[in-house]
Amino acid sequence: MAEVLEELTEVFPEMQYWLRKIPEVHSNYLSVRFLNGTEPVIFGSLLYAVKNEKDSERKDNQMFFYVDQNSLVTINLDDNTRGIMNTGERSAMLQQCTTARDGMFVLFRAILHYYHVGMDQFETHLRELERKMELRNARTLMDQILEARFELLYWSNLFIPYSELMAAAREAYLDEMEDSRFFKQLQHRIERMERLFQHYEKEIDTLISIDNATSGVRGNEIMKTLTIVTSVCTPATAAGAIWGMNFENLPLIDKTWGVVLVISLILASMASMYVWMMMKGWTGDLLRVKPTQRPADDPDKRGKSVRKG
Repeated sequence: MAEVLEELTEVFPEMQYWLRKIPEVHSNYLSVRFLNGTEPVIFGSLLYAVKNEKDSERKDNQMFFYVDQNSLVTINLDDNTRGIMNTGERSAMLQQCTTARDGMFVLFRAILHYYHVGMDQFETHLRELERKMELRNARTLMDQILEARFELLYWSNLFIPYSELMAAAREAYLDEMEDSRFFKQLQHRIERMERLFQHYEKEIDTLISIDNATSGVRGNEIMKTLTIVTSVCTPATAAGAIWGMNFENLPLIDKTWGVVLVISLILASMASMYVWMMMKGWTGDLLRVKPTQRPADDPDKRGKSVRKG
């Protein structure tokens, strides 16, 4: 890197400030300057992830760029992006560029391809997660939802410099951007990505809300079940506490049929307690057997519905 910077300093002495800044920059960086007070210059660095296929591993990369009226200089551009820029489509677009800034817009639009690939893979995983939640909302699904949230956060953070770049371009070139076809193409692609991020954020928030609601319902059912069991078993607990005391003259303790009578009274009290709660409607559907197969998946019902159609 030091040799490259030294060589560029000799070829482009007007870029000395940017070239001296590069070793100090380890994150996204963007600056707009005006040489001689009028000529706009945009330079900085871009962190992005190289991901050319859905199943490929992403590789983080940092590119440095400088653009003025006549020159577009990049440092540390990855080989995959270089290959994309050398394809027939990108080469034709670069040949149509009349200014260096148009070439920068074409380059940044090409890098956005990695974001679309990452979002395609993210969407596939999100659909699988939604399917799992629909079939069986296991407790481990929340961990998977949080993993999806962090994955989306990763791509969203990488996307932030694009919004800053669009604002910087308008700051530097003002109304000239209204006539730039390449700027508008990049702008529309950025808007597409922003809509995707907003949509997926809402989906993940919905999944979290569903999981929280399901957990709340399960917790209420558990507490309700424990309350019913505790209430029904209260007579047995009370009887055991009374007849388990170390006294000599307890009622019915010297009778041979006393145990049978006490057990009968306990069972009758427990049954009465449950019948009373059931008449009050407090037991709900806790004792109903849940079907193991959803009605929509029942072969008989599915066959009947087809015949009716």
